[in-house]
Amino acid sequence: MDCIFCKIANGEIPSKKAYEDDTVLAFYDLEPQAPVHILIIPKEHISSCAEITTENSAVVSHIFEVAAKLGKELGLEKGYRIVNNCGEHGGQTVKHLHFHLMGGRQFTWPAG
Repeated sequence: MDCIFCKIANGEIPSKKAYEDDTVLAFYDLEPQAPVHILIIPKEHISSCAEITTENSAVVSHIFEVAAKLGKELGLEKGYRIVNNCGEHGGQTVKHLHFHLMGGRQFTWPAG
């Protein structure tokens, strides 16, 4: 498999880690869109949120637990944004389930 996030999770490509356990890895985005921009990924390859099943869905709740922990640790008490892009039309560019945790500035809606 030639998945960049699998290679990062396996340690084949270095990353600046924010959190790691047996299930997930959180690391700083190389092109941050906010003062804090962390990607949270499952270590198991899941292509997108469209591939979530009853067998693998627990990883999503764990990702949100990790996001809450990081939000507290990083002083994002004023709030943060969690983004997931699903599929080509949804803007997903890496075909490995991932969530963007962004904070440290005021966000607007729908973009920015």
